[in-house]
Amino acid sequence: MATKDKILVVDDEPSIRKYLQTLLEVDGFEVETVSSGKDALDVIGKGEKPEFIILDVLMPEMDGLETLRQLMRVDRSLNVIMLSCSNEVTTVVEAIRLGALDYLTKPFEKPELDAAFLKCRQKQQLRSENQALREYCEALTEDISFLAASPQMLKIRQQILQIAPVDVPVFISGESGVGKEVVARMIHLRSTRRQQAFVKVNCAALPGELLESELFGYDQGAFTGAVRSKPGKFELANKGTIFLDEIAEMSPHLQAKLLHVLQDGQYSRLGARAVVNVDVRVLAATNMDVKEAMKTGRFREDLYYRLNVLSIHIPPLRERTAEIPLLFRHFLVKYSEKYQKAAPDPSKHLLEAALRYAWPGNLRELENFVKRYVILEDDQGSFRELLEMTGQQRTSPREEAPVPKEQGLKALVRGLKDEAEMEAIADALEKTNWCRKDAAKMLGISYKALLYKMRQFNLDSGRGSRSASAKAAKEALERETPKNDSPAVPAIRGS
Repeated sequence: MATKDKILVVDDEPSIRKYLQTLLEVDGFEVETVSSGKDALDVIGKGEKPEFIILDVLMPEMDGLETLRQLMRVDRSLNVIMLSCSNEVTTVVEAIRLGALDYLTKPFEKPELDAAFLKCRQKQQLRSENQALREYCEALTEDISFLAASPQMLKIRQQILQIAPVDVPVFISGESGVGKEVVARMIHLRSTRRQQAFVKVNCAALPGELLESELFGYDQGAFTGAVRSKPGKFELANKGTIFLDEIAEMSPHLQAKLLHVLQDGQYSRLGARAVVNVDVRVLAATNMDVKEAMKTGRFREDLYYRLNVLSIHIPPLRERTAEIPLLFRHFLVKYSEKYQKAAPDPSKHLLEAALRYAWPGNLRELENFVKRYVILEDDQGSFRELLEMTGQQRTSPREEAPVPKEQGLKALVRGLKDEAEMEAIADALEKTNWCRKDAAKMLGISYKALLYKMRQFNLDSGRGSRSASAKAAKEALERETPKNDSPAVPAIRGS
């Protein structure tokens, strides 16, 4: 062989060790022999990693199965071939279950040993290919989940790629629904801890006492109902990453305990005296104004500065509207596959309405909207829903204004409603190239009702500028006080 692969032979019989050493050295292997499982563990414990380990099952003190079990705890990637005088099915199954790659029965011929080596190499290659495929799939999933088209999000992606390999806490801020968990998962997948656990904890979902036991665990008898010990999320995330969402909702007592964990890497379970040591990377997120929370004493400054080694702020969706069509299509494909439906082709009007809406719930609201769109398969209905939500957004600031003395509350509400209807009608007429029949269908009202509304809002002047027509109608609305004897006409569902 061109290079000498090292083989460790573990057998209590000197004749077997000598035979295997001679046989393997002739083939160019470098062979080391030991007589017990304890000696084998000592060799591996020194950092050595032989190409193959040939391990006897029947040995005094520590048998081969127990030795295999402990070897796998040290390194699951070791290539172990078991030897035994018996061929009991239960022993073979247990050895394979524990991690052995092959099993030979004494006495064996040289071709059988060569075949075992070949099988081990094939399994090793398959293991490497599976690992590479797993990493590729994780990267693919990560790229699909983290869609970036705006300059802000492209910059955040670059930040993630820079800070993920650096094993320090990261503080993620942004409004509810902007994708803070997606960013946290991408940091984990790009970090050196990606093969370990990613554990998420929502700090706002549990009261203080329950959150403490959830984070740090408890011992049996720590409180009424604690019939058995339970590890906390920090223990489950050991060697991996823990994501503390809505961390600003955590009580001051828990904040102090978390600060201790970050400083010393240790804590005690509830009701326990023993100390638990953990090695965890902490990612924290909040939608709260942290500086204001520190001023009011809701959030500890020392904890914030301990967590805020590196920080990422995610802007709301209304500040990165370039991503709305991209995200819309992504959720469309996702839920079409999930609900086994043909992916609908959204109309231009629907996508334009999605761009005009401010999405106060950010990605979460957009995702739920697309989910409804896929389930209901109603493009016009979804369009009217967006018109209605946009109209509500436009009227809400004025609804908060004080009511003038000369105008009653009823008149003010009617005026705001009329303005929203006027905007919805003007938008529908423009989208349908002023085809009144199509506009009425889009708005979900009768043709006659549309004609009445157009005359009421001075929109029957034809195909002039929408902005000029709408402005004139708005000025007319502001001059007039709504009359109670107006004919009853169905309200526009899109207002």
